[in-house]
Amino acid sequence: MHTFSVQKKRFYLAFFSLLLSTLHLFAQESYELNNNWKCLNYKLVKDVGENLSVINHPIHNWKPAVVPGTILTTMLENGEIPDPFFGMNNEKIPDIYAIGKDHYTYWFVNDFDEKVVSGDQQVWLNFRGINYSCEIFLNGNKVNPTTVKGMYLRQSFNITDYLSKDGKNRLAVLVFPPDVVGNPNGGQGGDGTIAKNVGLQYTAGWDWIQPIRDRNTGIWDKVFIEKTGPIAIKDPHIVTLLPGKRKTSGDQAPATIKVSTTLQNATSRSVSGTLQFSVAGEKISKEVTIGPKGTIDVAFPDHILKNPKLWWPANYGDQHLYTSSLEFLTNKEISDQQQIAFGVREIQTYWNPTTRSKEIAVNGQKIFIKGGNWIVSDAMLRFSKERYDAEIRFHRDMNLNLIRVWGGALTERPEFYEACDRYGLLVIQDFWMSGDCNGRWEDPKKLDDQWTRRQYPDDHSLFLASAADMIKMIRNHPSLAIWCGGNEITPPDDILVALKDSIMPQLDGTRWFIDYSNSDEMSYNFIGGNGDGPYGIQDIETFWADRTWPFNSEVGSVGIGDMESLERFLPKKNLVAPIYTHDETLGTSSEEVDSVWKYHTYIGYGKHIAPYGTVTDVEDFAKKAQLVNYNQYRGLIEGFSSHMWEWYTGTIIWKTQNPWTSMRGQLYDYYLDPNAGLYGLRKGSEPLHVMYDPVDGFIMVANNLLESKNNVMLSVKAYDMEGEVHPLNQVFIYMEPSSVKKILPLKQQLQKIGLQEGLFLNVQLLSANKELLSDNFYWLPNEDGQYSGLQQLKKVPLDVQVQTKMPGEYEVTLHNSPENPVAFFNRISLVDQGQKQRILPTFYDDNYVSIPPGGSKTIKISCPKEKIDSAMSVAVEGWNVDTIYIPIS
Repeated sequence: MHTFSVQKKRFYLAFFSLLLSTLHLFAQESYELNNNWKCLNYKLVKDVGENLSVINHPIHNWKPAVVPGTILTTMLENGEIPDPFFGMNNEKIPDIYAIGKDHYTYWFVNDFDEKVVSGDQQVWLNFRGINYSCEIFLNGNKVNPTTVKGMYLRQSFNITDYLSKDGKNRLAVLVFPPDVVGNPNGGQGGDGTIAKNVGLQYTAGWDWIQPIRDRNTGIWDKVFIEKTGPIAIKDPHIVTLLPGKRKTSGDQAPATIKVSTTLQNATSRSVSGTLQFSVAGEKISKEVTIGPKGTIDVAFPDHILKNPKLWWPANYGDQHLYTSSLEFLTNKEISDQQQIAFGVREIQTYWNPTTRSKEIAVNGQKIFIKGGNWIVSDAMLRFSKERYDAEIRFHRDMNLNLIRVWGGALTERPEFYEACDRYGLLVIQDFWMSGDCNGRWEDPKKLDDQWTRRQYPDDHSLFLASAADMIKMIRNHPSLAIWCGGNEITPPDDILVALKDSIMPQLDGTRWFIDYSNSDEMSYNFIGGNGDGPYGIQDIETFWADRTWPFNSEVGSVGIGDMESLERFLPKKNLVAPIYTHDETLGTSSEEVDSVWKYHTYIGYGKHIAPYGTVTDVEDFAKKAQLVNYNQYRGLIEGFSSHMWEWYTGTIIWKTQNPWTSMRGQLYDYYLDPNAGLYGLRKGSEPLHVMYDPVDGFIMVANNLLESKNNVMLSVKAYDMEGEVHPLNQVFIYMEPSSVKKILPLKQQLQKIGLQEGLFLNVQLLSANKELLSDNFYWLPNEDGQYSGLQQLKKVPLDVQVQTKMPGEYEVTLHNSPENPVAFFNRISLVDQGQKQRILPTFYDDNYVSIPPGGSKTIKISCPKEKIDSAMSVAVEGWNVDTIYIPIS
């Protein structure tokens, strides 16, 4: 083994020596300017950009700046403002509408080292996002000939001739807020005029967020220095075509790979060379000539990839990604090179005449869509690969297969799409329109009438240029499945026609383009209204019994966290439980809610907490709310799944996450702490899932998998509040692929057991070798709809064992003795031993679990390595289980 290793090392050394002797490499590199930024309000700067950008110009009184970031992130980092996500702190920060745009207009400077290059080498300055307009200076020179404008439009400048001879350079950028900042008057998007820009709409406030005071002004996305030879590769495009209906494993018929790119010549002479593409050990090339200062588009002949490894959505197959290389060589020198990860897959859409909605297929296989709506990762645009990874992993762990990026926000960043590629989440990407701001409805909160708002934004050309640029930025990601013209409204006619008939066919002709998010083209609206919602808590039976839009783009509910979550953003004095009252005589209801809860956009739990007993304090309220969360989201997805392909082709939950400390529509809080809804949704969305229909009392099974399931045992047991087991049925079943079936009627049997106190229902699916495939545990009320038995449930001493599999990977086994009642609704948490606070993010393969008498359950825990501490414990707390802490050795 040692000899082989040495021989292999010698071979590689010889190979690279030969390569370097025949092939000169330009000093290619790309690095991010994300350190050593300074900034100052432009009113305090008494000089012009040409002077500020000279390296010896004094900036001693300037303050550290966060780039990428916004003005508010810099101010927060420097202690100038309180955390706007906590309590009422946001009200202490001046709003740009009241104080004026000058308050948030800033100069940014960065001193960096980059030597003057020789020959045909080129140096580029690349901005991935500035909000909203700016002027750029380098070493005393104006870099941008005209003002840069538009939040989404990437900018690239050749700065080769501007570099300082001694290698010491200063970049100075003057950043202006959005042209129109909007009046945050409490409307959706405030007075609507925020939509006159090509940018974010939520920053003027929405029903799930308060206004962002600087409207996210700043160099909000990454800044790069890139070095190339005379020819630069721009915006490569890879398309994969897969004829036929594919299986998720085994040998595959060939795929067609279509590769194209843009080449830019930075020199004043024609340059000839070879463009080559490499993938899976194969290489294709093409000879190309680019004229002086020219830009050309180049397409390779179609490449046939034999026996490809395919990319599938989560729970349907693997997410294989190919790493390819695209490079341009001239005179045996690599002028530019890009590594591109892509997945071999094809998206198809069909009209389902039964449901009257679009049906989505991947690689020829129809996919029942279980999706979540997404705003942004952080309302102040503090993005990171780590946070993206955690959030997308949560969505995968909820057994979802799609995320819709909402139109009042932005085109999500490449790092978001990289995470979706890894975890198998399809994406609908909206463009930047909303029915609220862009005129779908009359609205007294809006400044302009509908006719005027229908023509927002002011600059249609900028919108189209930004759309084209964003398409180029993300089109190679296999997770990107669908484009959408806008949220609940189409863009203005000239924008829509250009997108559909010109830009989209030219730049990305392989994906479905929906005019707007609840278009009849997506889901025929036979009910009336907006084609979205409802957005509040529902009786569980509603999801099963009431037919709604056949592909609902937004249906949502509640989502507060438990006490530990609430304490992160609510002052102690405001930790007051809502008080719900109902007048039987008048038939009226009301809920008294703390003002800070209202500010953080709480929507009521109302009557849904009451069946669990009188609320004693806020901690008790939050604990009972988790029962409601779990049932609500499990019931939602089960109800839709129960009518798979009959009523529905999919549904998308509004929303699954919050980029601010809101108290609605979320499965985990801003701090990445899940509430019970995440695990209820995870349970109800299992690929193979057994469930109880509360309307007609049937046990049903949904098989979302692409293969049939034979010799599966269905086991049904009930437990009373004393812990006595009542076996109800056990039968082998067969399930067709991608189907749902009624199996057993249970209502009469359950009524006999649980009339007085309610009962527990445990339904399971087991394989022929007794492997547990699906395990679903319900708690059912008594005949009056009350959970009276839960209120009297005896305490249970659980046996808890913790095993370390490897650093950051743990298994927790809960065991309940046969003589005990059910140990109900236990949350497992990884915590620090000192403060007993949860370590976030942490991932659990199940949670809020119930253990029947004599039963055991093992939970797998995964913690990111950077979060591992030498003093950690596992905490277990349940409805009738006192909190237990087990140190991790």
